[in-house]
Amino acid sequence: MFGLPLAFSAPLLLTAFVALPLLWFLLRVVPPKPREVAFPPMRLLLGITPKEESAARTPWWLTALRLLLAALIILAAAGPILNPPAAGPSSGGPLVLIIDQGWPAAASWEARRAAAAALIDEAETNGRGVALIPTGDVPREATLLSPSAARDRLRSLEPVPYGPARKDALTLAQRLLGNEPQAGIVFLTDAVDLDTDPDLAQGFAALNGAGRLLVVGGGVAAPLALAGAENGADALTVKVLRPEGSGPRAGRVTAHDMRGLTLGEAAFTLPEGATEAEARFDMPVEIRNEIARLEIAGERSAGVVQLLDKRWRRRAVGLVSGTSTDTGQPLLAPTYYLSRALGPYADLRVAETGSATENINRFLEQRLPVLVLTDVGTIPPATRARLNRFVEEGGVLVRFAGPRLANAQDDLLPVKLRRGGRVLGGSLSWETPQKLGALSADGPFRDLRLPDDVTVTRQVLAEPDGLLGERAWATLADGTPLVTGVRRGKGALVLFHVTGDTSWSNLPLSGTFVEMLRRVIALSDAPPPAETAPAETPVHASSRPDVAALPPARVLDGFGAFRPAGPTARALPADYAGRATADHPPGFYGPPDGLVAVNTLLPADRPKALDLSALGGRVEPLQESAPRDLRGPVLVAAMGLLLLDALAVLFLAGGFSRMGGPKVRRGAAAALFAALALGAAGFAGAPVPARADDAFALKATLQTRFAYVVTGDSEVDEISRAGLDGLATFLGQRTALQAGEAMGVDIAKDELAFFPLLYWPILPDTAAPSPAVLARIDAYMKQGGTVIFDTRDAIEASGAPGAPLSAAGARLKDILSRLDIPELEPVPRDHVLTKAFYLLKDFPGRFTGGTTWVEALPTAGADADRPARAGDGVSPVIITSNDLAGAWAVTKSGEPLLPLTPGEPRQREIAFRAGANMVMYVLTGNYKADQVHVPALLERLGQ
Repeated sequence: MFGLPLAFSAPLLLTAFVALPLLWFLLRVVPPKPREVAFPPMRLLLGITPKEESAARTPWWLTALRLLLAALIILAAAGPILNPPAAGPSSGGPLVLIIDQGWPAAASWEARRAAAAALIDEAETNGRGVALIPTGDVPREATLLSPSAARDRLRSLEPVPYGPARKDALTLAQRLLGNEPQAGIVFLTDAVDLDTDPDLAQGFAALNGAGRLLVVGGGVAAPLALAGAENGADALTVKVLRPEGSGPRAGRVTAHDMRGLTLGEAAFTLPEGATEAEARFDMPVEIRNEIARLEIAGERSAGVVQLLDKRWRRRAVGLVSGTSTDTGQPLLAPTYYLSRALGPYADLRVAETGSATENINRFLEQRLPVLVLTDVGTIPPATRARLNRFVEEGGVLVRFAGPRLANAQDDLLPVKLRRGGRVLGGSLSWETPQKLGALSADGPFRDLRLPDDVTVTRQVLAEPDGLLGERAWATLADGTPLVTGVRRGKGALVLFHVTGDTSWSNLPLSGTFVEMLRRVIALSDAPPPAETAPAETPVHASSRPDVAALPPARVLDGFGAFRPAGPTARALPADYAGRATADHPPGFYGPPDGLVAVNTLLPADRPKALDLSALGGRVEPLQESAPRDLRGPVLVAAMGLLLLDALAVLFLAGGFSRMGGPKVRRGAAAALFAALALGAAGFAGAPVPARADDAFALKATLQTRFAYVVTGDSEVDEISRAGLDGLATFLGQRTALQAGEAMGVDIAKDELAFFPLLYWPILPDTAAPSPAVLARIDAYMKQGGTVIFDTRDAIEASGAPGAPLSAAGARLKDILSRLDIPELEPVPRDHVLTKAFYLLKDFPGRFTGGTTWVEALPTAGADADRPARAGDGVSPVIITSNDLAGAWAVTKSGEPLLPLTPGEPRQREIAFRAGANMVMYVLTGNYKADQVHVPALLERLGQ
């Protein structure tokens, strides 16, 4: 309202303001109460002469005070709300809620979740179903949910560490609208355009109609991002990006090593209107090479994190020339061209004195990762052996041709050479200088652009054989090789068949030469070939079978924190150069000594602001602050004015001159009572909406419900919800218990005491709970609650004593080690859990091989003959690995959701019975253990 984040729940009541002028007139006409004075008989004689009389009027300041009081009462009755949530679409059908779930939404995720919850609450008030379509974990189908189920689903959503898949979400929404043409659509967007959906505006515009589309976006600070880190000659720099140039913004980028230790920080400033800034780390190259993670301090998203692997390191390169270093034209020497080409990307060390052999040995002792030899011919056997070991252990040896190399023969070359060379005008000659012909599709130069002005007048030729074709990375127009290379061991051998200067070719004068060298140097940290590959293999793309794919090691979540890789993360092709995706989330891939980083953004990515007006719907800003009802503060102000008005009337009536009089005391008490009564009536007549936690408590307590721990994995959470709902349906058909829909709980925030049973699926990447969360779980169990821990891995884990734990089992062991739980044991055959409702021998789920554990019972003594035995209380812990919820999970039509393993007859029925026994055991305790009295009772009945 008026540009302010203010709305009214009953805006029509504001029309009462038009009556204020009339109220002003009435207040001015009606005089105030006459002032009482003591009777002065003698004074009457002084004023016996008649004078002109006029009626007294209410003072203007009192009238203004009363008008302000009336205005406040009208304002309070209209229900003012600060930071109101966006009203849903006006269509009467179900609500389709499309939520941007990509990394740009992480910075304001809680505000987005609150806005979505408010829209779901509005849909529940209007009796409408809800379809929730996130753009990160896009479901296969968009189905209508009850508002309660949609709210649980919303609670399980977390931002993903890659860009949103809006096109897929839009397709689902269009498909749903085919069945629900009256549905209203809300697009809760992060307002960031990553250039991945060029037809987004047309798609949303096609959905709009009759007020159907509401776009909620903007209104919060634009998300920041990092991209394009470069380790230059004197500093490491990284770009700080934002999608729109709003007001000025400053911050800090911190640098960390692989262990998480902070190595330094750099400040940045984004001036008003700027969308890009640079953070610069001026520190020694040795420290810069240890940086593995850059992030913007105080921000939470995968986009503000830039991961660096060995490819970002400034590699030390040793340059050895076979020609004399004492030349009269140093600017024409091969070392000059190579120094200028390698200088921006490497820590170059040029051998200026000594022989080539001495310099090679010195650089080998310094353990440099790359050696470049220009026209080095004969190499002594001892040095050649050291160079072979250097390459086998991961070094890169780059050689340039020249007169000495043309007449040399050794095994430190990727191909065999012919003696002599090919010269323009020689016996193996060209009529004209040769141009570049082609680049190998499997080599490191495959996506370079071939310049038209590069020519070659002389080259060293390779002996033609069956391996020459796959080892040639670049060829001339006649098909002869210009650059050849081969992988040997963990390293590589590379040969340029021309010199490093311009005597044989003008290639060193081109930008292509610089990029070629840069990519060759990068081979020093490239992933090694597969173990099954031969000793010498070409360097090529991962589509070939002899290049190993890199398994995920650690990946980022949507908030930029490291976590173990989930089951959906796939191995990374060795030559992967794209941005992060759902299959390849950002993080580190490969073995510990050869990690490869995948980032959320590519160096060339530049996020832009999404044009919300082009989407065609009504646009509302996202409110970062929670809605606040202002009726209470306004009514308090009105009560203060009413009290002030009463004091003013008392003053005008002369009441302060007789403060001890009974009439005055009665009048003041009446005024105060009226003010308090009006204030109380105002509060009672304008109830404040219940808070979210109040609604949660009411829902959990009005009906018996089972709860499950929200893990953040949408698929696992959906199975937990469907499983507990299926169990509730089974219990409703077989017992007197009528349980409500299952509820997902956040164990860090939600109250757990409402639920008798808490189902907790343990995932391999389940985050370790904080001490505060563990204290809540411990209190819940000690106050009578029971937690079912399910690792869901019975088909993988071995039950043999001493066998290694599965990943989920190890995670559960870590959690239990920090909880105060009793001694556990496998469920004994005489345990009350085996007889709580059905007679059972084991407790299968989706799997059957797991063991069910409970609190250990006291040793059998005098009670050994009982049909059922238990301790004094219910076990606070039940542990299984059989995936109980997977067996209980059913669709809305009652069909099983997941298959069983091994699928034995009646396995699902027994699983439901096991669940029924657990519920009855938790709800009724150990009453079945009292069957010890059955023989005595039967004996009495017989008498």
